[in-house]
Amino acid sequence: MTGNVVARRYAKALFAVGSKAGEKELDAFGKELAALAGVLDASPQAFAFFKNPAFSAEEKKQVLKKIAEKVSVGPMMQNFCELLADKDRVDVLPFIAADYQKMLDQAQGVVSGSLVTAFELSDVRRKELTEKLEKQTGKKLDLDFAADQQILGGVVLKVGDKVLDASLRAQLDILKEQIKRGE
Repeated sequence: MTGNVVARRYAKALFAVGSKAGEKELDAFGKELAALAGVLDASPQAFAFFKNPAFSAEEKKQVLKKIAEKVSVGPMMQNFCELLADKDRVDVLPFIAADYQKMLDQAQGVVSGSLVTAFELSDVRRKELTEKLEKQTGKKLDLDFAADQQILGGVVLKVGDKVLDASLRAQLDILKEQIKRGE
């Protein structure tokens, strides 16, 4: 819980700086944060290093600087990473990146969601469905697609806080309940 509050505060601060700099900087910060978080997520050793209190802030800064150079981040993000190292908060970086992305999506009117089907969809079909749903909702969608044979057929769509379960499994469950009640 504490990590989430801390991450949200750092993300808000960085978002405020990016907002003053402009739309281009906001996007750049988001991409740079995602790249840095990706490195930490992909390397448990690096993550463990930054959580270890036995290493000084200077040692953490040096390692973080090398990582930042590897993913080629700008000077503002390098300063942000140094601040995180000074405050011993580098291990919160993946959470900061996630919170920042949520803020960026909200500012740009992008809504995240997921679409589950009984079988894998082609890229062309995914694009068609995304475009249709964007027209219906009037918002830009960032959909995650998944396949789950348990739903038997149809789709389960989650967009924002709304869920549309139009799966064959859900319809069969409803029918089963109606038969139990004698309707």
